[in-house]
Amino acid sequence: MLLYDDVVTEYRDFATYAAGDSPCFEEWALGVADDAVVLAWLAALPPVKRQPNLVFAAARWHGAPAPSPYDTLRTVLLEQEPEVRATVMARATQTNEVGRLATLVPVLGLVDGPLALVEVGASAGLCLFPDRYDYAWPPLGGLRGSGGPLLSTLTTGDLPVPATHPRVAWRGGVDLNPLDVTDADAMAWLANLVWPEQDERRERLRAAVDVARREPPVIREGDLLDHVADLVDEAARHGTPVVLHSAVIAYLEEPDRERFHDLMTGLVAEGRCRWISNEGGRVLPRVTGALEVPSGRFVTALDGTPVAYSHGHGHAIDWL
Repeated sequence: MLLYDDVVTEYRDFATYAAGDSPCFEEWALGVADDAVVLAWLAALPPVKRQPNLVFAAARWHGAPAPSPYDTLRTVLLEQEPEVRATVMARATQTNEVGRLATLVPVLGLVDGPLALVEVGASAGLCLFPDRYDYAWPPLGGLRGSGGPLLSTLTTGDLPVPATHPRVAWRGGVDLNPLDVTDADAMAWLANLVWPEQDERRERLRAAVDVARREPPVIREGDLLDHVADLVDEAARHGTPVVLHSAVIAYLEEPDRERFHDLMTGLVAEGRCRWISNEGGRVLPRVTGALEVPSGRFVTALDGTPVAYSHGHGHAIDWL
């Protein structure tokens, strides 16, 4: 799903993406796609603010119960338009899904440590703590002994199960609007971004916030394109720099996606860092190439080479 597609296509794509994970969001997205009045409501927003996750989260922030029928969403959007629109404009979909670590840690295991992590689009930085979780990759194995929560993901293919947890010597990141893990309002917004039926994800988020609060990460405020190279140089003083991101580059317009790809391939070619990307199938076309990406899957890649198809929230990984 790309954020700058035609809005009807965008919402239909989101319905496909949500199918099986959130019947409520699937129904809401299909309802929007067929509702001329709500489509006009969306058309008044900047393109990047029309994304389903953000619009649905803003409606829920202002009282739309979820799960609930589409008419409930429609009523809140139309009857509380100024309030919902203000929230859409002021906030972002900074879903900090720590479950994705279960799909990223096997890739981190392919990089010599100690690791110095640089997350772009880091939000609250919850995914900067891969060493603080245990993992299960049934039926292939897992990692225990961190003392932290357990993350589990369904696995197919010859997944390289790591023998040990990542050794993380340094962690940092950049975000246009970093979220402070000690800020109750910011964390309430993160919880609001969790899809309606997914109570397990909400519990996982609470646990992840607790983990991060023990050592709050330092996230720079700014454009990722302006800060990545400097952060890589800073990270290099501590270990092997690894730039990682998940469901972030779709928020850039097409020219900036190309700039980011060129920046990262240049840094990798110079030997300055490793690069782990985890994005939708059409977001980084020079990474995806001719792959036929299954619906609802991201392409997980190391240094621009795809290694797996991953569920966007970390529920599954299909090693290539």
